[in-house]
Amino acid sequence: MDPLSSLLSGIRAEGSVVSHAVLTAPWTIRFADDAPLTMISVLRGGGTLVLSDGTERAVGAGDTAVVTGSAPFRLADRPATVHGPHASYEIACFTAETECTAQEIGGIRWGADSEEATVLIVGAYRASDHRHERLLRALPPVLVVEEDAEACAWLETVAVDAARLSAGSQALMDRLLDWALVCTLRSWFDGAGADAPSWYRGLADPVLAPALQAFHDRPAEAWTVASLAARAGVSRALFAKRFTLLMGCPPLAYLTRCRMDEAEALLTDTDLSIAQIGRSVGYADAFGFSAAFKRHRGLSPSTFRTAAA
Repeated sequence: MDPLSSLLSGIRAEGSVVSHAVLTAPWTIRFADDAPLTMISVLRGGGTLVLSDGTERAVGAGDTAVVTGSAPFRLADRPATVHGPHASYEIACFTAETECTAQEIGGIRWGADSEEATVLIVGAYRASDHRHERLLRALPPVLVVEEDAEACAWLETVAVDAARLSAGSQALMDRLLDWALVCTLRSWFDGAGADAPSWYRGLADPVLAPALQAFHDRPAEAWTVASLAARAGVSRALFAKRFTLLMGCPPLAYLTRCRMDEAEALLTDTDLSIAQIGRSVGYADAFGFSAAFKRHRGLSPSTFRTAAA
């Protein structure tokens, strides 16, 4: 599994969709879900995201914004609206006291359209395991990917169908949002240049990509710099130099970090034994794995598992 697929495997849309929300200015929506990641696609109109630290980011028709972290934030038709009279809505589907559906969220009006209206689709994402923390570390607090507004028109048709609560419509919308998130993040990473994570830049490099793909496909294999260089089709010295330059660390340091990240997720999210986890990330026995984990994390695997629980 490639790194992005692995990171996205820990986060899913589940039953929290604002479909065909029609908003007439002045308005604000407060997002109070404690969701680790929220995606907002603007089908028509636009507004301004106002984060908890005061950061503002404009979004318009065709834009998709991804906001990371659980701190509440707002979307307003314009920043000044927050401090004046306006229609105020709130989305909080994941709180313990709240259950909501696509037709009930925040009291937002549905259907009645107008040329001035802002139309949104919103997906709040649950974390299914601790891999999502690595994804959040790779992203800024807010990112915006710009697309042609007409390219988003088909999303509205699907959203209207989901709002009717016909059989399977919620599952359809959830999976659609998962697909849209993957596309949005790939677009952002492609355009992020030096701001993209090192593993993503490496996957775009013709020399490093074969070696990285081989490692991520089979992390338990006894990889060496020489065997990875052979995958890349270059000398050991050239591979090590290029890897360190593009990835910011030597090849074996990268392998160890990835293995420890995976081990941390398995310790937290599974009941596998220490020995089983060690073998799955490339260590022949529990002792060798425990020593490497403690050296890297400062805690033994069993102590880490207890603390996480």
